Amino acid sequence: MEILGKILNSQARVKIMRLFLLNKGKNFKLADVVKRSRVNVAIVRKELKLLAIVGFIKKHNLDFSFNYSFKYAGEFEELLISSDTVNKEEIATNLKKTGKIKLLLISGIFIKNRDSRVDMLIVGDRIKRSKVEEEIRKLEAEIGTELSYAVFDTKEFAYRLSMYDKLVRDILDFPHEVILQAKELSTQALKKV
Repeated sequence: MEILGKILNSQARVKIMRLFLLNKGKNFKLADVVKRSRVNVAIVRKELKLLAIVGFIKKHNLDFSFNYSFKYAGEFEELLISSDTVNKEEIATNLKKTGKIKLLLISGIFIKNRDSRVDMLIVGDRIKRSKVEEEIRKLEAEIGTELSYAVFDTKEFAYRLSMYDKLVRDILDFPHEVILQAKELSTQALKKV
């Protein structure tokens, strides 16, 4: 219980732990962890030191990696990865700031389906792609892994849908969850095309 008491105490630690859990086979340098988690370098140093002491990660020279023999790996994976850890309404609210969003679907990492082609589909008008990228980077830092996403304006999406575009069909025909949907893009309309 001493290890558990030390670990569960910091939002930065949770971000860093998710990063290692979702990228188990990868090594990260300090700068990589700072960039991917969007946490201050001093805090990252402190958290990495603690996570190495309790055995969650291993340090190899200047690299850090997940420790496969960590005693509570399964429990933390269940707690930090398998549970519903993101606020979907908050995602929608933040992405609405990027333009006039008409359809927002999540799949992949959000619904625990690693076979999905994308994790998120965003359809709308006057979408500022740089702002979308910024919101996606923030979300990646929270989740702990890179996201795969597609952004279409409404006309392009409608055209791709009518042409049975493979990417669009793969997203709509396989497991996904609708977070936000305008009336003109109703579920029936999407299924009929």
